[in-house]
Parts: sequence; structure tokens; C-alpha cells
Amino acid sequence: MLTTAIALLSLLAVLGILYLALILPTQWLKVERVEVGTKLGKKALQFSDLHVERLRITPKQLQKLISLEQPDYIFITGDFTKLPDSLPKLITYLKLFQDSGIPTYAVLGNHDHQQPKVRNLIRLIESYNIRVLRNESVQLEGFQLVGIDDFNSGKSNITKSFSAVVSELPVIIITHDPNIVLFLTRPYSFLMAGHLHGRQFNVPFFYKFRRMGKLPAMGIYKGVHTTPFGKYYISKGLGQTAFNVRFMVRSEVTVHQL
Repeated sequence: MLTTAIALLSLLAVLGILYLALILPTQWLKVERVEVGTKLGKKALQFSDLHVERLRITPKQLQKLISLEQPDYIFITGDFTKLPDSLPKLITYLKLFQDSGIPTYAVLGNHDHQQPKVRNLIRLIESYNIRVLRNESVQLEGFQLVGIDDFNSGKSNITKSFSAVVSELPVIIITHDPNIVLFLTRPYSFLMAGHLHGRQFNVPFFYKFRRMGKLPAMGIYKGVHTTPFGKYYISKGLGQTAFNVRFMVRSEVTVHQL
């Protein structure tokens, strides 16, 4: 009887440790703050890698954050969901962005391009007043926003993305896969990306086993970095892919002071 009790307590202890180490980080939202330095006097919230099929951050949490921060813009840097069955869940998140009244712009990620009908996903997103930029730009107050489609999926077109860009205004870029910066030779003020989840399972040599491009192989998978052409930021993202766990890295929303 004593042996059974000890075994049960040991099992509960192991389950508790696994919960604290792997599950809690997916529920505990971290707000990162970045001073971009463009002196535009604008605040933008970056949401990346929702992966709503494996998302434990609730709409209520995000709604509260948006209400608290009152940003000028919301930028969503890809990977809404790859599963058609998850679209009803996605709607609950799209609706909160719409209800916020904040101008919202998005790009697609590699998982979005795995949807059987990507056009349907785009229509759904845009039906909630979220503009999806696919290798194109828009002029906003004091700057130009460039949306480059996903590099990992082979959908990016840098030349097309910059075709309407003028040199007089700062250029802010949103894209999904940060590896695109290795091929960007046009000057830009700031770029926001995601895709790498801050390494999601944050153990040494993770990207030796999971190939995700040259940047993570170089040890670049989160935070602020620079190239000769501009500064960029890699978000750790909100949701998870493959397994619904995180280790030593929490879900993130980023506040960018532009």
C-alpha cells in the first residue's frame, strides 16, 4: 500500500514538473517591448504564429492587452492556421482584432500556404477588416508598410513588394520567415518577422536537428538584429507547431515603439 502511494506521488510530481516546464509557458503571455528608433511616434503590436489549432492564449487575454496598450497599428506576421477545421476558432481571434478598431495588417506564413484553398483563408481574414499584404506596400501616416509573402514557401517577391515604395519615407516591413533578410538589399527602417518560435523547445543545438534556414543555424532565432540594410526583429510567437509545448520560452506579443 505504501509502495503504491509513493509511486502515485512520484507520478504526480513528474506530471507537475512536465506541466510547469512544457505547458505553462504556452499559457503565460509575455509582452516584449522594442524601441525601434524611427521616431515616427507610433506604437504597433506584433502578433505572430497564432497556430490557433494549438493556441492556449485566450482571446480575452489579447483583448485586454490591446485595450491596455491602445496601439496605432496591429501587425500579424503569419501562420494563422494550416487546418480548415480550425477556421471557426480563428474567427474568434479575427473578431477581437476587428472589434478593437485598430488598423490591422497581416502577411501569410508557411502554414497558411498549406491550407487547401489559401484564397478562402485570405477572404476570411479580410472579411474582418484585416488587410493581407502579399508582396505589396501601403502608405500609412509617416511611413510605408511593406508586406512580403512567405519566403519559406517560395512565395516572396522582393522586387514586387518594393515596386511602389518611394525613398522619401521610412520603410517598415512585415513578413513571416526572417531568413528573407539574407536576400534583402533594399534599405529599410525596420522589419518584423516570426516563424522560429524563439526555438520553442529551447535546448542547445535544436536547429542542428531541425533545419529552419541559415539564420537559426547561425544562432539567430529571436530578438533584435541588424544587417547592412536595416534592423529586424524575430518574435517568439503565440502558438505552437508540431507539439503543443514550449520549453524555456514563453508565448509572446511584441510592443514596437516606431
